[in-house]
Amino acid sequence: MTGRLDGRIALVFGAGSSGPGWGNGKAAAVLYAREGATVVAVDRNLAAAGETVGIIEGEGGKGFALAADVTQGGEVAATVADVVARCGRIDILHNNVGITEMGDLADITEQGWHRVMDVNLTSVFLTCKHVLPVMQGQGAGAIVNVSSLASVQINDYPYFSYYASKAGLNHFTRALAVRYAAQGIRANAVLPGVIDTPLIYQQIVSQYADAAAMKQARDKIAPMKRSGTAWDVARAALFLVSDEAAYITGVCLPVDGGLSCRA
Repeated sequence: MTGRLDGRIALVFGAGSSGPGWGNGKAAAVLYAREGATVVAVDRNLAAAGETVGIIEGEGGKGFALAADVTQGGEVAATVADVVARCGRIDILHNNVGITEMGDLADITEQGWHRVMDVNLTSVFLTCKHVLPVMQGQGAGAIVNVSSLASVQINDYPYFSYYASKAGLNHFTRALAVRYAAQGIRANAVLPGVIDTPLIYQQIVSQYADAAAMKQARDKIAPMKRSGTAWDVARAALFLVSDEAAYITGVCLPVDGGLSCRA
């Protein structure tokens, strides 16, 4: 690797994988470490975050794992304070936590709606609220929020709360970018399209006959005729937090095999 992130502290929320294999947050955390960052891997499941750190350390990288529920402001604040106490700064904030909930409007409960909003959108408000003062004090920082192509394009899945929360995340990201650009802080979003990660086998497979049918159908959707991987999302995030993107902020970058180009 090229050492593009040498000496930087990367705080990755949602750094564990929801199942065997590579989730978007797990891949980003490992890739950041490969490029020289010290990675703080945070997940509600400490064992999952620890697995990610184990991979990082096994490759000679540096990092440590913390547990936090990103929907709880107190836990987020404590996590940020812990990182600053240990590392002295936070250069990269990566927000990867997200869930879906399927159902037509008549079937969606208020509790379910609020849960998706809290996990997908309020969580990013909370992490940014507590990390931004650190970055302002440094006069520099890079934020990447993992959104979704569903934030700008309606597909066949009945997940209204997911559409709304991810669309809100895009605009929140742009607002961050404009508001804090003069203070040396950049904020961008990555919009994954059809990506083959462990999470889809838990939260999307119900829309298909079985996992094989889901994989086959999703591979056909993008013009490239294949699903992307967590590494495709991670490489886009790496670019956005690196100095190569020093004049890029407020961008919502599709990683979708060309799917966003279709009507």
